[in-house]
This record gives sequence, structure tokens and C-alpha cells, in this order.
Amino acid sequence: MKIYKYYLPILLIASLFLIDKSTAGESTPKGKLFIIGGGSRPDAMVNRMINEAELRKGGYVFILPMASEDADSAIIWSGTQFIKNGISRVIGYNFKSGEIAPNNWLDSLRNASLIYISGGDQARFMKVVSGTPVYDAIHAAYQKGAIVAGTSAGAAVMSKMMITGNELLHPKYNETFKCIESGNIEFAEGLGLINNAIIDQHFVIRSRHNRLITAVLENPKVPGIGIDESTAILVSGNRAEVVGNSQVLVFRNTGKKSQLKAGKMGGKIQLEIYLPGDSFKISNSK
Repeated sequence: MKIYKYYLPILLIASLFLIDKSTAGESTPKGKLFIIGGGSRPDAMVNRMINEAELRKGGYVFILPMASEDADSAIIWSGTQFIKNGISRVIGYNFKSGEIAPNNWLDSLRNASLIYISGGDQARFMKVVSGTPVYDAIHAAYQKGAIVAGTSAGAAVMSKMMITGNELLHPKYNETFKCIESGNIEFAEGLGLINNAIIDQHFVIRSRHNRLITAVLENPKVPGIGIDESTAILVSGNRAEVVGNSQVLVFRNTGKKSQLKAGKMGGKIQLEIYLPGDSFKISNSK
């Protein structure tokens, strides 16, 4: 087992906790989600995460860097934002695909106050996590009351229907879909911490409207939530609060079904634009 040691004051407490099975079978999580659209994270945003997780009263941050190509650096840079704001109890571990996850690190993940998922490639993250004890440990922590946070790719993995970023009809990568057409958007299964919405990130700055509109037209029962950079939503139950510097856009399919002509899609979409401090209901249901 490789343990990362850095110049940062990272507290290695992985083996100090036992599994808490008291939350087994719970259907309503006691935790919250802090879903960041990427970009820089202002100190006010970081402190909101710290306060929601009550880290100044104790507990620790567990960084999951598996979305990143350089996991070591992801742990360092993600940890720095918390240390800068007075939280030194920060650990991180790079779980790897095909390897048996060490029990002491799984125990620490289950008992973390704040789990932080770095940016990178959401498909890379899910390849490591899907169907493993790491997946179960994240859910166990969330059920028990942990804040689960993620930025960029770490935001995309939150929803069950995860946008991979790939276009099925246009293999060359573009940050922005050029049109709204059927059968183009690629989904994979994410963590499923949020089941009643589809999450997109870097939203306004990269003009990802066409991508999320496509997703909502093809999946009319769930809204699409587009989170801009340096902005987050704090999710508690079916409510979300906007935190940060920019906007969150919510698209809801209000029609009975989408129209399709020559591959292009049409329909009735409701757009909601929220500013920092605003809150909204996530589910389409009344």
C-alpha cells in the first residue's frame, strides 16, 4: 500500500476508525452534497464547505483524486484550499482500478466529515469506483451525515445519469455541442448521490446549453442543472442553494414528449436562472 506524504500537514488517521454499521439500510441520507461547477474556489465557498461539515469542531477531509491524471498533485492542490482556511486534518488516497482497497483507508472514507472529489475525467473516476467497496463507502458516509463535495468531473459524477462529455455522433471533442440532436449525448452511470437531476459543469463560461438541453429533451422526467465556474449548489434533500460567484441554470422539460425531425429535437423547455443566495426545488414533481 502506498501512502502519500507531502509537505502539507496531512493528518494520517486512516486506521483510527471502525466501520459504523448503524446507518445500514437508511433510505434518506443525513448528509449534503456540495457540487462545484469547476474553476477557482473562492475562500467564501471553501469556508461554506468547512462550516457545513463542522470541521472546526473536529473531523477531517478525505480527498479522492481518481478523476485526475496526476493523483498526487490533485491531493496536494485540493488539500491546500482547506489548509489555507485553517483545516489541517486532511488526508487523501488514490484508490486504483483492479486493486483491493485497503480496509483502513475504506474505514477512513466511511467516517470522513467531508469527502472531496477532484476534477479531471469523470469516466476515469467511475472506472475505479463503480461496483467497488469505495462506492459503498462514499454512500455510507453520505447516509451517516458527511458532506460529499466535488468539482468539475467531481460534480459530474454526483448524478446517477452522468454526462461523460463525449458526443456519439461527433467523436472529436468539443466543449460545446454545436446542435441539439437525438442520439448524440453519451451517458454513463455515476455515483447516484443525486437521482432526480442531471448535472453539468463549467456551464455558462463554456456555453454548454445545447448539451444539457439535449439531455433534458431525451430524459423529460429529470431537470438538467448547469453550474457555472466558481459556483456551487448545496443540496439537502430536494432543495438546492446557490453558493459562489456566478449562476446556476436549470432546464425542465415541460412537454409530454420531444419532437424529432431529421435527427434534430424540439420541445418545450423551461429555463430558470439562479444567482448566489437563491434556492430552488430540484425535482420536477409538484
